Amino acid sequence: MGTVVQLKNRINNSYSELKNSVDDKLVLVEEKIKSKLSSKVELVDEMTKYHIRTGGKRLRALLTLGSSKLCGYSKGSRDINLAACVELIHAATLMHDDVIDNGEVRRGKKTLNNIWGNKSSILVGDYLLSRCFEMMVEDGNLEVLKLLSKTSAEISQGEVLQLQHKGEIDMLEETYLKIISAKTASLFAAATKVGSILSNKENKIKDALEFYGKNLGLTFQIADDTLDYNSELKLFGKEIGNDFYEGKVTLPVILLYQKSTEDEKEKLKVLFKKKDRSAEEFKSVLLMIKKYNIIFECYRKAEYFINLASNSLSIFDESKEKDMLQGLTSFSLERTF
Repeated sequence: MGTVVQLKNRINNSYSELKNSVDDKLVLVEEKIKSKLSSKVELVDEMTKYHIRTGGKRLRALLTLGSSKLCGYSKGSRDINLAACVELIHAATLMHDDVIDNGEVRRGKKTLNNIWGNKSSILVGDYLLSRCFEMMVEDGNLEVLKLLSKTSAEISQGEVLQLQHKGEIDMLEETYLKIISAKTASLFAAATKVGSILSNKENKIKDALEFYGKNLGLTFQIADDTLDYNSELKLFGKEIGNDFYEGKVTLPVILLYQKSTEDEKEKLKVLFKKKDRSAEEFKSVLLMIKKYNIIFECYRKAEYFINLASNSLSIFDESKEKDMLQGLTSFSLERTF
């Protein structure tokens, strides 16, 4: 796997390559987001400006811009507007997520609900979604409107499904995949498909990019969930254990439960039924994770989805844009190491 420094350089390079290729448009996406979030209501304006300052990878916007470029879209600013729209959908779901999970910190800064409370955070999240629908209508394309409206509904259903199975230690792997497919992969798929819609591509191109985005999203979420239990890797600046402390049952826990002895299964059941879990309890779970080589099992499964994503791009001719999107698949896969 190489050294941590080598890995970090590879990851940064693969992500930066795509970002640099659309950097001029990404600046305009940021400006669009700022203009759409401005409000005459002081509290709304204050909260949205704070949210913008917290930053983020803007990965979904990059996927929209990158797929548009791959499909030959060059005239107009619809890609910029819809990249901003996709990012706002994502931002709204994060605000609602933090309320549901009682999240206190995101990207190293206090969450909106931690500062202004749950009620304000929910309403501002709704405000973002309202702005998104305005932008969809402004775009004027019925296919885009249907796609992003459907995606918003899927994300909400994924949230409810996750809530329904909260603390369910014997959750089926199939159920977990349904949850992350709705919560995460659906927006990745929409972001990449938008690029082909803007360019009026045939259905096989649209399907290929949608399939690419979905499998990229599945890999990305599996990687994120795995990082939360990876005590060997701390280069991403992410505090490990958040999912454990919130009682979320993710792929590492599902696979651990499958491999555990009966006594260990009972211990895990008790842990995830509790309202709160301690640092010592987390350490004990990490030991079990290491015992059964769960991290390896997780990224082996992630590799399956990333291969599907990469292979779906074979329909396109060789180009810099294709190479960049395939490079992004490596970025998602290597996050699991």
